[in-house]
Amino acid sequence: MRLTTQGIVLRETNYKEADKILTVLTQDFGKRTVKARGCRRKTSKLTGASQLLVYSEMTLYERGEFTTLSEADPLQQFWGVRQDLEALALASYFAEVTEAAAQEGEPCPEVLSLLLNCLYALDKLKKPRAQVKAVFELRLLCLTGYAPLLDACAVCGRQAPVQPRLNLSQGVLHCAGCREAVGGGVSMPLSPGALAAARYIVGSDPKRLFSFSLGQEGLRQLGQAAEAFLMTQQERGFRTLDYYKRLESLGPETFPGR
Repeated sequence: MRLTTQGIVLRETNYKEADKILTVLTQDFGKRTVKARGCRRKTSKLTGASQLLVYSEMTLYERGEFTTLSEADPLQQFWGVRQDLEALALASYFAEVTEAAAQEGEPCPEVLSLLLNCLYALDKLKKPRAQVKAVFELRLLCLTGYAPLLDACAVCGRQAPVQPRLNLSQGVLHCAGCREAVGGGVSMPLSPGALAAARYIVGSDPKRLFSFSLGQEGLRQLGQAAEAFLMTQQERGFRTLDYYKRLESLGPETFPGR
């Protein structure tokens, strides 16, 4: 069966002498495992499209349990991300999380759109990495059924909670004084600015996800809460996140040109 769609490579694994096995998130057919025959040869027309984070127009052939990449025309390669080591590490984290969240063969165009928008924000809009990371994490959780309840304190109902906290296991907002009534698990603090930003991310139009600004401390709190909430709900860690954090800890002096 011949399938035509658009998709982005989430993972690439070398196979045999010149092939790759790709994990691709497609617009129409969800996450698919695809073989790209001969793509590692210099003369292959599939070389560009079979690289991590390349978004392409694709022609796939499905035969039995196997899907093969027959033709591909790269639409976006995100060169600005590839030229920045930290941005590339962060984008690779996005890809790994997306692969974990997406189900094989189940279309999820909203998740694909989120990933592309976040890569574009890093590549062209030059948004702060911490902002893009928090947007990706919170919005992905919303799209996959784990949206936090941020309208009001889950215990007393205050829309402006006193010393607001996000409970990571329950996914609810609460006042610091209402902590015991929420139940077990860790709760992360959110400043009023961080809470407002989180509410914006959860409820905003997808085309305006990055139309907010936040101070450094608020962005730090938002980022810590979004990451911890994602890790708690996914019940796992991500090696690409560990690598990204190692790069961050090295400081700009390690990579003078970045």
